[in-house]
Amino acid sequence: MKILCVIDNLGSGGAQRQLVGLALGFKERGNVVSFLVYHNNPFYNSILKKAGISILCIEAPDYLHRLLKMRKFIRRGKFDSVLSFLEAPNFICEFTGIPYRKWKLVVGERNADSAILKSTKLIFYRWFHFFADFVVSNSHANMLYVHQVNPFLKKSKCKVIYNIVDLDLWKPLNNISFCREDARLRLIVAASYIHRKNLNGLIEAVRLLNHEEIEKIVIEWYGDRPTESYHDNSFLVASEKIKAYGLEKVIKLNPVTQDIAKIINESDAVGLFSFIEGLPNVVCEGMACAKPVVCSNISDVSKFLSYDANLLCDPADPHSIKNSLSYLINLSEDRILEIGQENKRISEKLFDKEKIVSDYLNLLKP
Repeated sequence: MKILCVIDNLGSGGAQRQLVGLALGFKERGNVVSFLVYHNNPFYNSILKKAGISILCIEAPDYLHRLLKMRKFIRRGKFDSVLSFLEAPNFICEFTGIPYRKWKLVVGERNADSAILKSTKLIFYRWFHFFADFVVSNSHANMLYVHQVNPFLKKSKCKVIYNIVDLDLWKPLNNISFCREDARLRLIVAASYIHRKNLNGLIEAVRLLNHEEIEKIVIEWYGDRPTESYHDNSFLVASEKIKAYGLEKVIKLNPVTQDIAKIINESDAVGLFSFIEGLPNVVCEGMACAKPVVCSNISDVSKFLSYDANLLCDPADPHSIKNSLSYLINLSEDRILEIGQENKRISEKLFDKEKIVSDYLNLLKP
């Protein structure tokens, strides 16, 4: 098949990581794969080009010109199938298929955000799902929102497919050991420095820990600092708070990195404290690496982490986050290993790369 993958950019975001992973899987199966984007953020460019996957960036001065340029390219591309992720790219691809198209179109919903229930623009986007062959969500929670705003969308064209995890890459070290830095438990967070990822809530929660607990943990956050429409002052506010609270040795803010698999493997646990997520990559990947995960109780996370509910927290309540951190800090090493092994077992069942690539290819078949 000749498959086109469409997304806004190839930055370090979760949706981008998933679409890149799927594209590599499609390519490995002998398909001709290319990317179409409209913002130049080349985080994944080298990986795709190394795999022989071409990338076209269509930049335009405004939304209308972008829409028309992308429509023209897709309609002339002689693609067998198009797979798009995120709201605006989905709308562009669905609009491009009007009044007719010869290619299969699958669109991907990625964030379980209740805001779509109130926003006229976001509701409008979901009504255009009538023009897709299939709508895929990476969580049941998100699909419920989609059906709420578009109740006439046929359930037969709506599919839930969990995130892809390359279990050959995301796997525990041969000799699992604790990588405590100066006798501190090392917790890794991989998320952009934007409000919904809730770095501020985490800082407030750490401030609530007692002195003994603070001495037992170090939190390393790795993330991008987006510009354009997603930019906010989260990084600057967080940096000032960490300094004001005297937490420089406890919370360390790092730039985004392509070595995150190695960093997670060399850690003791993984965390994520977002207000909104689809199905968080770092949670799935941390599980595959046999790490305990402390996480906001959002989206479908409780479906596979509820066996130890003490590690699930309310992102809006710093005391709730603090309680989960306290629980993690005070776990025995044997219990940490036990939780990690359970997470690994669940990840192998739910996030296997080969199965998920096959699920998408079955939908994309002309």
